[in-house]
Amino acid sequence: MKVMRLLQMTDSTFSVGTFSFSNGLETAAYEGMVNDAASLEQYARSVALQGAFSDGVAALLAYREAMKNNLRGVEEVDSQLMLFKMNDEARTMLQRMGRKMAELSERFYPDNRIISLWHRDIKEELTPGSFPVAQGLAFAAEGLSEEELFASHQYGVINMVLGAALRCVRVSHFDTQEILFRLSEDVPRLYEKARLMRVDDMNSFVPEADIFASLHEKGNMRMFMS
Repeated sequence: MKVMRLLQMTDSTFSVGTFSFSNGLETAAYEGMVNDAASLEQYARSVALQGAFSDGVAALLAYREAMKNNLRGVEEVDSQLMLFKMNDEARTMLQRMGRKMAELSERFYPDNRIISLWHRDIKEELTPGSFPVAQGLAFAAEGLSEEELFASHQYGVINMVLGAALRCVRVSHFDTQEILFRLSEDVPRLYEKARLMRVDDMNSFVPEADIFASLHEKGNMRMFMS
């Protein structure tokens, strides 16, 4: 049963809106920075690395606070993660997906106190409601492991980029699946680093991503919301 839950919450069709975002790929493709399988793999690897040590860390920390039944700790992680994001599109992406995930989670786990209170505070605008935190709470409620949470997070980040690539880069399904297969080999190593990090240790020095976000916000590319 837990494998089924893991698959459901990791599936690209899980209804939290991932298909609406490209994580900057649309701009990278428009500007000619990503134009084939090789450049796509480099881009997806950078996004996965960036996500591992920021959103991935937040997901793990929220998971641990949820396991301790500590709502204040969950909301501290939530707030700190949103302060960490430098551009509006990144914050919008995390909040829109997070709020949908919170709503689904409350339907799945109506008796889970932390999820119910956190969703209440999101609606009252007392906490941002970011997607990594929502993932952490759902995985804790289901009794899935930290390793499974982190793998699910990484899969989602990579697959968001690869799914978008099929619509804006000249690559095939074979290309994207091979890239996903290779990048998945990095996940255990990234987890071993991320699991030891705290909020103050989060890092995400990928200035190109913020430049892409700025160009997208002011440009004409509108297939995706980011």
